[in-house]
Amino acid sequence: MSNTDVPRVAVTAEDALVGVFRGEAARIVATLTRLLGDIDLAEDAVQEALAAAVERWPRDGTPDRPGAWLMTTARNKAMDHLRRERTQATAREAALRLNIDDDSDPASPFDGTPIPDDRLTLLFTCCHPALAMEARIALTLRLIGGLTTPEIARAFLVQESTMAQRLVRAKHKIRAAHIPIRVPPQPLLAERLSSVLAVIYLVFNEGYLASSGDDVVRHSLCDQAIRLGRLLAALMPEEPETAGLLALMLLTHSRRDERQGDGGELRLLRDQDRSRWDHEMIDEGHVVLEGALAHLRPGRYQVEAAIAALHCDADSVQATDWEEIAALYATLRALAPSPIVALNHAVAIAECGSPARGLGLADDVAEALDSYHLLHVTRAELLVRLGRTADALVAYDRALELVTNDAERAHLQSRRAEAANS
Repeated sequence: MSNTDVPRVAVTAEDALVGVFRGEAARIVATLTRLLGDIDLAEDAVQEALAAAVERWPRDGTPDRPGAWLMTTARNKAMDHLRRERTQATAREAALRLNIDDDSDPASPFDGTPIPDDRLTLLFTCCHPALAMEARIALTLRLIGGLTTPEIARAFLVQESTMAQRLVRAKHKIRAAHIPIRVPPQPLLAERLSSVLAVIYLVFNEGYLASSGDDVVRHSLCDQAIRLGRLLAALMPEEPETAGLLALMLLTHSRRDERQGDGGELRLLRDQDRSRWDHEMIDEGHVVLEGALAHLRPGRYQVEAAIAALHCDADSVQATDWEEIAALYATLRALAPSPIVALNHAVAIAECGSPARGLGLADDVAEALDSYHLLHVTRAELLVRLGRTADALVAYDRALELVTNDAERAHLQSRRAEAANS
């Protein structure tokens, strides 16, 4: 073999390994978790299998079925661990469970057939309401999203040690509280599904408008949330809200390239070049939304996706169907009432030509949202329109006290300066 052949083989093996890890790791961890009843052991076995692949594939070549190879190796690693660390009886029992799906030949390799229930089981376990929301997010990104602990720590701007401790505590809570590793029974499914959807959407929102740091958009988090949304929509095709959330994220993220200027500055919707939006993503979002609406079971995410679709369909802010958006926000307030939904409804009313009425609606939720910087941004913008500059400057100052994203802070400082000089 020539020297030029070696890098080619290594790259091929590396590419295959990355593809398998991103596409198969969650499913393999989920399957082993179901069989073992132990998330830590399942995760360790998969990591050992990945380490073995890194060592062997560049040397021996990529297996014909890399996912099957990885699953078989991880299963064997888990069985080895059980034999070493547990009593003989427990090891035999767990080993039997590891082979329960393959009675004919315990040593036969995993065949690569999708096992959606296992991934769904792990997703619901990660998002159990007994866990704190920050733990749900971290576990979901780690076990389902396939992110490493350092990647999750960087995404949320915390120390790697802090994120590692968060993950350890979450997994300990699952064991200590005897949280069942299963899809919840039907009476609890709707309630628990809302928790799963909320976790995915929180991941997306943190990526779409980062709560802190220099960047407006963290593309990796948005991409992970959309990947999780695709997975959940595929696993639960009869649940329109799963498709509604996926459509919402696709339609919103289609504007990602125009969210931040070349100098890092925040670009609002009215300042964006709509020709640079991702129109293929918009088209996909429309198709997914239409599929969700066909179920005739409206929900929060479907309504929010319909609002996002109206923004995507308009040639400009002025050409946007604000009357329809205001009507949809009124529907959303009935389906999922919250002060933030009420604030967005106020903005839509203002855009319909009623800034005074919009300001009044914003003031109605001012106490509930006093620590939310976008309330004060909204009030400042509407006060400027109404010619109440002094009050607008006070609102801008309060928003600047609360904002934590550097690019957003710079934008608000600019807007305040414009108002002060008007």
